[in-house]
Parts: sequence; C-alpha cells; structure tokens
Amino acid sequence: MTKKITFTLPAEVVANATSGLLLGDFNNWDDTKAPSLKKQKDGSMKATLALEGGVYHYRYLLDDGRWVNDYTAENYAHVWGYGVDNCVVTVSVEENVSAEVIETEATILPKKDDLTKIEGVGKKIAEILTASGIASFEILSKATSKKLRAILDEAGKKFKTHDPATWPKQAKLAAAGKWAELKKLQSQLKPGKETSAE
Repeated sequence: MTKKITFTLPAEVVANATSGLLLGDFNNWDDTKAPSLKKQKDGSMKATLALEGGVYHYRYLLDDGRWVNDYTAENYAHVWGYGVDNCVVTVSVEENVSAEVIETEATILPKKDDLTKIEGVGKKIAEILTASGIASFEILSKATSKKLRAILDEAGKKFKTHDPATWPKQAKLAAAGKWAELKKLQSQLKPGKETSAE
C-alpha cells in the first residue's frame, strides 16, 4: 500500500534556480531515477511521489548546482563526514490522510524565524542558513559550530571571517523567548564571538 506525498521546496530556497530533482532513499539517490521538480507560479517547486510506509531521507538538487533542504521537513538527520543534514519524512500508510492534508501540515507546522536577530547573522547569511535547512532558532540551536562553519565555507570566501561559535547559544535563548538574556549575551559579543571577562 502506498500514499501520495507532495514535497514542496519554498520559493526563497529555490531563488534563481529554474529546475531541480528530488533525490532520496526512495530512488537510491540516483539522479537518473529522480523525479523532476515542477516550478509553481509562486516560485516554489513541487514533486509528488507514491511511497510505501517507512522513513525516508531526501534532499533537492537544483540546476544551479546547489544541494538544498526545505525548512518544511518534519525532521533532519545529520550525515557524518559530509557536514550536511538530510531532510526526513515518515510515511504512515495506515492513516487515511490525503496528500493535500499532509502538504498543508508540512507547510504550516514548521516555524521560520528571523535569524538576523542573532548577533553575527545578516540578511545574506540568514538566506544561506535557510537554504541549508536551518530556518528557525530551534534548528540553529542544535547545529554544531563545525557544521555552521562548513556551510559558511561552502558559501564563499567572503564569509570566512564570520565566526558562528555563539550562534547556537544565542538561538537557544531566542527559541525559549529569553530576549533579555539574549540581549545581555549579545552585549558581551564581538560580531558573533563571545568576549572573555578580564
């Protein structure tokens, strides 16, 4: 028994890409068997697959060469040794839920935060993090400095001077709504870096 699942890549992640592929466990990460993403009028891309029950890892490969995640994924799994996360979807065929309902839930439930509230994260870096599947304070708080460093390095040389060491700590406070504590911490920071008390 299978269930139709609609995968949606938001327009802000798609950016200037015009086409893409959906790769994952369901096609053995084989780009010759991967379904093409259809670009929508709102700039997003979609693909619908009939999947059997189970847990599947997946990512999107766009025609501009970028491997990206969507921030509507229900979960993420770190791939050790590669410095990336895969999106994760769990398909339960017992539930009689339509693909439209699944897609609506996937679009509404995940939260997207203003990452520029984190000291050291500007608009461009926020876009880079979002494209890498880090679109909320909660997800950022669970990211390692090593992973964030790899994302910045992949984005280009001009981001090498940015230090993401304190971003997860700041994001944890933001996710908990502890704005006063966050403001106090940020007052002790140089751009993205915590200063030691003398």
